[in-house]
Amino acid sequence: MRRTTVSAAVALTAAALTLTGCATGTVDAAAGSGSVVPELDPNQKVEIVFESYNLQQAGVWTDTITGLIEDFEAEHPNITVKAQPPQGAAGASGVATAASVQTQMLAGSPPDVGQMTFDTVDFAVNQLKAQNLDTLVGEEAVEENFGGAHPFHPRAKVLGDWNGATYGVPYVFSTPVLFFNASVLEKAGVPADVDLSTWPKVVDVARKVTSATGKPALSVSCSVKGGNWCMQALFRSTGGAVLSDDRTTIEFGEPESVEAVTALREMFDAGVLANQAATSQGESFMKGETALTLTTSAYQGAFISAAETGGWNLQTAAMPAFEGHEAVPTNSGSGLFIFSQDPAKQRASWELVKFMTSDHAYTEISSKIGYLPLRTSLTEDPNALQPWAQANPLIEPNLAQLDRLEPWVSYPGNSYVQVDDILATAIEESVFYGKDPAATLDAAQQRAQDLIS
Repeated sequence: MRRTTVSAAVALTAAALTLTGCATGTVDAAAGSGSVVPELDPNQKVEIVFESYNLQQAGVWTDTITGLIEDFEAEHPNITVKAQPPQGAAGASGVATAASVQTQMLAGSPPDVGQMTFDTVDFAVNQLKAQNLDTLVGEEAVEENFGGAHPFHPRAKVLGDWNGATYGVPYVFSTPVLFFNASVLEKAGVPADVDLSTWPKVVDVARKVTSATGKPALSVSCSVKGGNWCMQALFRSTGGAVLSDDRTTIEFGEPESVEAVTALREMFDAGVLANQAATSQGESFMKGETALTLTTSAYQGAFISAAETGGWNLQTAAMPAFEGHEAVPTNSGSGLFIFSQDPAKQRASWELVKFMTSDHAYTEISSKIGYLPLRTSLTEDPNALQPWAQANPLIEPNLAQLDRLEPWVSYPGNSYVQVDDILATAIEESVFYGKDPAATLDAAQQRAQDLIS
């Protein structure tokens, strides 16, 4: 099965579906002139808008981002940052980021910097007119930002690229991590050093816990709407894919991809896989109602807090592999894109992007939220994340998987939201509601193909 190397992204709400079919912003990107935007005069006052979906989430998410913005303004007293969540969007991280920017663009006032999930790169570049950073500030400045004492991981730094140019600076993401409640496993007679490296082994453990508790022990965020980034990892881990390398052919109905969905169906039929929405999965795990969950490490901080409060032992493992295959992790998350057309705001926006992807920012973001530090050597620096990494070995599987990362794949054109919804519906119907996986995914593939052709 062929692989794609293009990243992008967003699961939009139903309200966004109409927008993505409408005309988009028509102002040409200022970077197209080929001139680098000038530096700001230290006395030049500039106000910019930073839109971040992390601000939709109370607690460590909002507190961490707000604290970083305060740090930035202290370091850049001439730049004021108005921070806001996606406008008119509901739900958790990543929902309707593109629709929010598009709505504001049509009104003539898009955010200067937007946190965009990776499956929107195609749409952000071609429809929302995100700035080409290589021409906006110069390739040397872009590479300098990716470098430094703690450079970006090579597999992370390219996730915001499009056609060989950098449009977005990767910001926060995770690979799929298997969190488990070791205390519940122990009560069910499962040893602390249990091997969870393959799905059959995970299912064996889940059977024991389910038998002891009377409730499905496992949840998998890939299996429900909002888990498309994670489901792509399961497809790749059975040799499947969602899209051909030339970006012309939908492939999630092919036998290799069907194999992954069939495996989830078998887990549900065995009574060990919970049928829960993505948000409910996290809540259920924190309450101890489920004992194992495959999800993003963005939950890590909340899970640690729940474990400390509840007095149970939280542990992590890498994403399990299917028999006969190697596990292939994909990434969740987002990058920072500049949409401003004003040169002064563009320069101020670049300064914010650099700061929010700096050593200091990742030290804060990783230690407080749980996202991967994309400047991975920070975990070896005693003045940065080394003490935290040593005290929190939960991050180790996530870091290790970064070396094998394959990007979250986008769908071409303006119907990417509908394609994603078609696939998510087909997966849920196949796993939880008795539909035949092969027939259901084949029909979904044909419908999706019509939308991108």
